[in-house]
Formats: sequence, C-alpha cells, structure tokens
Amino acid sequence: MRERLGLAAVLVLIGTGWGLTTPLAKIAVSEGYGPLGLIFWQLVISGGLLMAVSALRGKGLPLRRRHLAFFLLIALLGTVVPNSASYAAARELPAGVLAILISTVPMFAFPIALGLGVDRFRVLRLFGLVCGLVGVVVLIGPRTSLPEPGMAAFIPLALVAPVFYAIEGNVVARWGTHGLDAVQVLAGASLIGAVVALPLAHGSGQWIDPRPPWGAPDLALAASALVHAVVYSAYVWLVGRAGSVFTAQVSYLVTGFGVIWSMLLLSERYTAFVWIALALMLVGIFLVQPRPRIKLAPAAALREDTADRQRDGQI
Repeated sequence: MRERLGLAAVLVLIGTGWGLTTPLAKIAVSEGYGPLGLIFWQLVISGGLLMAVSALRGKGLPLRRRHLAFFLLIALLGTVVPNSASYAAARELPAGVLAILISTVPMFAFPIALGLGVDRFRVLRLFGLVCGLVGVVVLIGPRTSLPEPGMAAFIPLALVAPVFYAIEGNVVARWGTHGLDAVQVLAGASLIGAVVALPLAHGSGQWIDPRPPWGAPDLALAASALVHAVVYSAYVWLVGRAGSVFTAQVSYLVTGFGVIWSMLLLSERYTAFVWIALALMLVGIFLVQPRPRIKLAPAAALREDTADRQRDGQI
C-alpha cells in the first residue's frame, strides 16, 4: 500500500509539472518573443538535460543515418511545427483554454490510428471522439464562452499541436523507434530540432539573445524546458515501475493542473462554457483511451509502450 501511494504521488507530481508548462508558455510570449527563438532554446535546454540523463543511464545516442532521419521526423512532428503554432496561439488565447485543447490529442489520434491500421474501431471510443469535438464546439460556438469573441478564430491554430502530436504518435506506433528508448529519442530529436530551429530563428528575426538581463519570459522559457525534461524522464521511469496503464492517467492531471496553474499564475477566470468544455474533454479522454488490455504509455516517442501512449494520450 505504501509503495502504491508513493507511485500515485509521483504521478500527481508529474501531472502538476506538465500542467505548469502551459501558463509558462503564455508568459514566455508575453513580451514579444517569437516562436522559433523560443523553440530553439527550449530544445537546447531540454535536449542537454536529457542527454545527461541518457549518459547517466549508460546509453549513448546513435547517429547513424536512419537514426538522424528519425530524430528529424520526430523533431518536426513533435516540436518545431506544433510548438510554433502553440506559442502563436498562446499570444491570443487564455492558457487554461490551451490546456483544455491540448487534451484533444487522443481524439485526433483515434481516426488516424484507424486509417493506419494500428488500432481497431470501438463504439465507446467513437463516442469519446464525439465528446471531444463537442467540447471544441462549446468553446467556439457561444459568443460568451471566451473573454473576447474574436479569440475563437485562434482555436484552429491551437489545435495544430494536438493534430501533429497525434500524427507523431501514430507514426511511432506504426513504424517503431529503431530500437531506441524514450529518453534517447527525445534527446536526439531535441538536438536535431535545435539544429533546424537555429537558422530559422535567425532568418526570421526571432532570435533570442541569451545574455542577461533576463526577464519573466526568459525565466519562464528556461523553467518550462527544465520542467518538461524532468517530468518526461520521471514519466519514463514510472511507466517501467508501475506500468503504462497506471501511468496513462496523467493525461487527466495534465489538463486539470494546466487550468489550475493558469488560474493561480495568470489570474485567469473562465465562463461556464469553458468548464463544460473541460468536462467533455475529460470524458472524451476516458472513453478514447485504450482499455487496460492494450498497452498505453505517454511520451514523445518510443518503444511500443511509448508509441501507444503518444497515439492515445498526452505530451
């Protein structure tokens, strides 16, 4: 019993940390930083930390051509493209709304998985998909659901990230990770992604000078990158210790704590429509997730259990 309580506490801490990254992203863009500059430093910080974790585990980073190509694919699908859209949306939408929308990953993943033949049709999961879509409509439809009616135009931009996360997870589930584990894949993808983001940030005029003085956006960026790397590593550890089904429950916590942190740090308040949308999303997650007999493990990329989690869960 004591061990189970300890594992549950770790799960809550992971959800708390992951949820914190949503309002931190809102703070990071609050003073005009562009998405590509933010993405570059996010990848450098988190990639460096994950490389250190991988080294401590006694695992290097293979750099064969097939591995580099895979790292590039994961970097584009899992960070460069979706985070560009997320940071742009964070300028216009409340952080709590972003936290709710990111929970649509399994709703998008389910039909993609059916198309690729990596999952089977189930009526309950279809109903979960419908719940998620209705939740999005509740956010967009009523003119009083968001602080300003014009914000509804940015909801599709915020949905780019969950769509790409869903594609990424299904790609990993369908074609595997070339024998790499979760930390190795995310570390390699972070480093390759940084190489891609560097010229893009410079060429677009979005480069961020890392020299002090540092303001709130700089600290939020660094904190977000570190938190993500730490909780991701903890997630991988928990999957191995408690199983992927138990650990997959973090998806509820990430969404819930994303909303709570946004209220605490940004003083955001939401209408009844937003809370209804949150409830619909959580019901959708519950119904769309595979049942315990199917592997499920969240992570940005890896092995079969990680691939299943990404396809059906959060990151």
